[in-house]
Amino acid sequence: MYGKRKHKTQVLSVIISLFVLGSCQETTDQHTFHEIHGETQGTTYSIIIVEDKVTLTKDSIDSLFSAFDASLSTYIPTSVISQLNNSKNHLTINDETGFFKKCYTLSEDVYAKTNGAFDPSVFPLVKGWGFMSNMETPLSQTEVDSILTFISFQTEKLHSIRFDGSSIELTKKHPSFQLDFNAIAQGLSVDVVDDFLKAKGYKNYYIEIGGELIVRGHNREGENWKIGVDTPKENLTERELNAVLSVSDKAIATSGNYRKFYEVDGVKYAHTLDPTTGFPVQHSLLSVTVIANDAARADAYATAFMVIGADKTLAFVKSHPKEQLEVYLLYANDQGEILSRMSDGFLTFLEE
Repeated sequence: MYGKRKHKTQVLSVIISLFVLGSCQETTDQHTFHEIHGETQGTTYSIIIVEDKVTLTKDSIDSLFSAFDASLSTYIPTSVISQLNNSKNHLTINDETGFFKKCYTLSEDVYAKTNGAFDPSVFPLVKGWGFMSNMETPLSQTEVDSILTFISFQTEKLHSIRFDGSSIELTKKHPSFQLDFNAIAQGLSVDVVDDFLKAKGYKNYYIEIGGELIVRGHNREGENWKIGVDTPKENLTERELNAVLSVSDKAIATSGNYRKFYEVDGVKYAHTLDPTTGFPVQHSLLSVTVIANDAARADAYATAFMVIGADKTLAFVKSHPKEQLEVYLLYANDQGEILSRMSDGFLTFLEE
């Protein structure tokens, strides 16, 4: 789901009222909880901490996001990734946060496991297809083929990279080679906040950034967190839930095409790009919800699974048990009905 972050549609949320901006603390007849809300990465974030004593401030969270963006935001010209993208052939740069290295190495692993279905080098394709700006005409096969000549995350093919402490040394073999971690970075930012809260000793909380989320412990009722999955329909005036999940100590991410596309001459172009063909994917899969141990992997795999489709996704989950993934797939049949498929272990998370 490359290029998604500017207009990310939230398809997951905790089943609880979240209307207060800024931060607040409230005591109910159950458990005390503290809420912090704000904006980051072109979207919104929400944090709920179910603890009696909370000293966390909104400023401390916003400072984390500022440091994260300074490393990985393609919308900030001075960020680490922007400087690397704008370099012509060789650049050495420092990243004291280590966020770029973490994102790169995680991406490298998912890229290899999915045989390139997840590929952060698609940034030129994202721009070419106009998902970062308005676009009136789709790309031709010739134009796509031209861009594909500098699309590949395979090490040594179009780039080489070396990490030495906080130092990053990137060498390009084509000046147009550029990286876009938007399909994993938002999930990683959830993990960064998760690590921050764990380090402060909190055990019961919910973190959501633009629809990617992680939950720990229990909610204010002392139960697993209840997470809603949207029904993948266009132009709904009110939110409609397809399923409710009961989850603790897991990360969840959803990718979907049903609300993000543009249409030219009656043809819909989805915003999920297939890195191997260079074209938007076209299949009946409407959304993929992934449950994983960390939000970065949930985010990345949700993107890859939207590329490869339902059958290959279920086969992948079964053949990669060490990844500890569970998936919930929503698709449309020939009659336009929305149906679901899921991995074997996903049923344990469905609320009856």
